[in-house]
Amino acid sequence: MNKKERAKAACDLLKQQYPDALCSLTYEKPYELMIAARLSAQCTDARVNIVTKDLFVQYPTLESFAQADLAELESAIRPCGFYHTKAQSIIGMAQRLLTAYGGEIPDTMEELLTLPGIGRKTANLMMGDIHGKPAIVTDTHCIRICGRLGLTKNKEPQKVEADLWKLIPPEESSDFCHRIVLFGREFCTARAPKCGTCPLREICPQMGV
Repeated sequence: MNKKERAKAACDLLKQQYPDALCSLTYEKPYELMIAARLSAQCTDARVNIVTKDLFVQYPTLESFAQADLAELESAIRPCGFYHTKAQSIIGMAQRLLTAYGGEIPDTMEELLTLPGIGRKTANLMMGDIHGKPAIVTDTHCIRICGRLGLTKNKEPQKVEADLWKLIPPEESSDFCHRIVLFGREFCTARAPKCGTCPLREICPQMGV
């Protein structure tokens, strides 16, 4: 089985295991997903969802984030860690969305990367979940699991993304990444992966395939 075949098999098996490929972050408005993704850096999605439940009530509009007092926003997002840097970028992000894009989320990688605090991982998330375009979100789960599956030898997110673009069908890419996160939490954990019950064990090189 070559890399392309293994990638296709992984897509199919993950689709069977997780038919609903949903984002782990809770949001209602497109910009809320961007803010939640920014908060998720070095923080679990579960904790981010706890914080944003109140945060999105305290700041109900994009304008309210753009006009937020830095110290007050820092206090609201403190449990997510790196709150000073994250608060600064969230305010800057909201201001730029309003001034440059009329409050709408841009739909190109180049434009998304001009927003404060937004890197390729979050930009890809927005491309896939908000605009329905092909997207490869290389978070820690994706990097770890695709390495174990032999789909990449790289550890750097952008290099892993480049490797996966060659292997994952574009129409499957965004959902594949969401399913990888679910799979990484349930089976292919960083420590003590559950290889004996893993739904991908028949295609995994770690199992001697």
